[in-house]
Amino acid sequence: MSQTLTALAAALPVAAGWSLHSLKLRRRIEAARRDPLSGLWTRDPFEEHARKTLGVCPRAVMVLDLDGFKQINDTYGHAAGDAVIAVTGRRLARWSNFYRGVAGRLGGDEFAASICCYSPRGLRQAMDDLAEQLRAPVEFEDHVLWVGFSAGVVRAQRDSRAAELPRLMRCADEVMYGVKQTGGGWRAGADNASPTYRTVNGRRDGRPGTSADHSLEGGAL
Repeated sequence: MSQTLTALAAALPVAAGWSLHSLKLRRRIEAARRDPLSGLWTRDPFEEHARKTLGVCPRAVMVLDLDGFKQINDTYGHAAGDAVIAVTGRRLARWSNFYRGVAGRLGGDEFAASICCYSPRGLRQAMDDLAEQLRAPVEFEDHVLWVGFSAGVVRAQRDSRAAELPRLMRCADEVMYGVKQTGGGWRAGADNASPTYRTVNGRRDGRPGTSADHSLEGGAL
């Protein structure tokens, strides 16, 4: 009996050390999947989490660009732009958590989110809440920065499958593009809509990363 207790006592520090190592490893892996500036998921982890939420409850998928971001970079420097991205990330994370969702930074000043949404009225409330948060000024050193946004959002049905996320994101992106051309804000697209813009290299024509070869069509956002 005493030999067994001695063996267990010797094994406990090893087990505890392995558990701590595993915890640190998981945290490092998760940190690598998050954008270091905004704190949000990067594109692939965001899409992974967003797919898992489809079918759990009626969802709304949103794609968002900041308006006036380039001017802030040009006028106040990239440190100011970084501050805007960081603040936007915190605001989006808080908003998406409140609406049982997930948010990500797709790159540059482009973001996306998927939230729980049961009705058009609920969607209006959620997006108006987001607009109020994002339109608040960002303080940077001695400057007060004002940043606008353009967002497109589409509702998914409760029985939507994970495979539908690319379609939903492309539709939301197209709605966002139209909003951006008319002064910003947000707009909801039609339920069960299909993308209408051609895609190049898997992205809406005109997005960064596309080429002049307009013969390439199909793929996700």
